[in-house]
Amino acid sequence: MTGTVPSGTVPSGTVPSDTVPSDTVPSEKVAARLLARFGLEGRVAVVTGTSSGLGVTLATALAEAGAAVVLAARRADRIAELAAKLVAEGHRAMAVATDIADDNACRSVVEAALAEFGRLDVLVNNAGIGSIEPAHRQSPAEFRAIIDVNLLGTHWMSLAAADAMTSGGSIINVASVLALTTAGSPQAAYAASKAGVLALTRDLAQEWTGRRGIRVNAIVPGFFVTHLTADHNDAMNALTGRIPAGRLGEPDDLSGAVVYLASDASSYVTGQTIVVDGGFVIT
Repeated sequence: MTGTVPSGTVPSGTVPSDTVPSDTVPSEKVAARLLARFGLEGRVAVVTGTSSGLGVTLATALAEAGAAVVLAARRADRIAELAAKLVAEGHRAMAVATDIADDNACRSVVEAALAEFGRLDVLVNNAGIGSIEPAHRQSPAEFRAIIDVNLLGTHWMSLAAADAMTSGGSIINVASVLALTTAGSPQAAYAASKAGVLALTRDLAQEWTGRRGIRVNAIVPGFFVTHLTADHNDAMNALTGRIPAGRLGEPDDLSGAVVYLASDASSYVTGQTIVVDGGFVIT
């Protein structure tokens, strides 16, 4: 009667260790097997928007988990510097200057990844732009530019990546809490673009998971400490009163979610939105 204990032989809630099958006892082997599911060795990831901010953190996290990373952004000097740093640390990395608002440029990024590393397994759509401006004052050109990068660029990159991925691929779209709530500042174009990213995520997951074996998920970051928020310290600090965690996010707070969604640990997760915001959207 393996795995059972006759009633009345031991006090309630206790089991002699010699009656428990060895394969049910937590061990280093079991822990290693579970942790291995988060590993990305042998995989290749494209990360957009890697010239600064959270993009740098996300690309670094994927590299540290074992993936070769393709850094894509408009600032060629910045991504070349990051690629050199990662290579010096023993990782595989390359930089491709691009503008994701251009669908042909998106395909060029994927072609470069395939030429250098021979495959593509993960795409992190992190690139984004925005502005704080009342809707009546924002020009049509500025509104369109934000939609072009944040929403259309995410779509173009996803299409290009999906054509190169085999079953088991993972696309991770980085949205924003402003897709789910407001924060007291006028950002209609940015909020609309990121809400569109969440809808796009759901639909692409429905289209591609069953037919192509490609999972598509979204991450919703809250307010994080980056060089972009440094010029808005007072406004950022004021937001902490609405964050149950009592602080702004640190870049590494987002790393675990990205590695999880990129890895086999999330193999049964698709079409989902993971909010990493310290609880901001529940207030």
